[in-house]
Amino acid sequence: MSHSYQGTELALFAGATQWKTYLGETLAPYVRGRVLDVGAGIGGNMRPLANARVTHWDSVEPDPRLAGEIRQTLAQARPEFACSVINGTIAAIPHRARYDTILYMDVLEHIENDASELHDAAGRLAQGGCLVVLVPAHQFLFSPFDKAVGHHRRYGLRQLRSLTPLHTQIEMCRLLDSVGFFASLANRALLRQASPTGRQIATWDRFMIPASRVLDPIAGYRFGKSALMVWRAAHEGDGGH
Repeated sequence: MSHSYQGTELALFAGATQWKTYLGETLAPYVRGRVLDVGAGIGGNMRPLANARVTHWDSVEPDPRLAGEIRQTLAQARPEFACSVINGTIAAIPHRARYDTILYMDVLEHIENDASELHDAAGRLAQGGCLVVLVPAHQFLFSPFDKAVGHHRRYGLRQLRSLTPLHTQIEMCRLLDSVGFFASLANRALLRQASPTGRQIATWDRFMIPASRVLDPIAGYRFGKSALMVWRAAHEGDGGH
């Protein structure tokens, strides 16, 4: 199944190196082995999130144009681990396939039936594998930008917990980017932009993200504009969820 993505922000956020480094360091304990990157976009997750423990990386992207961009990038970058690109959705992954890490990085909010999606993804986890979900937080921050790029919703931590798939347990549940929260609030209340500018993204990444890295742990990761959830699949014999 192919899909044409209408958003234009992927290239803008590709340069958000401080944010991607923050995510890469936060998720390093959970990204390993065979990785499935669902809704991979232009492939911007691989470089900041991959580490020495990754052995294989599958990028799944429903938009054929974006999937083609990932293939072009891989042809030039040539990572040290095996890679493949699949034009499709989680349904294109065989049910027998097993992954140590499955990523939904700013993707789940685009999917109408999110509970079913997570159920399907969890069914493709290896024992002890991790399902990693990053989503925009707080429905009250829903803005013209969310609507323009096809978001169905934003999330609270309680809502994410309620989506816990069977036979998994919560490994991490936190909010990130406490400083960026105020930028999103300003956009929602004042600017009402349908798309951020390159200058706004650069300012957020250069100044707000370093401040958030200091303030997020002080706030106990209970405050921020992005929500991060990690579920771990039960080992055989474990009770799980």
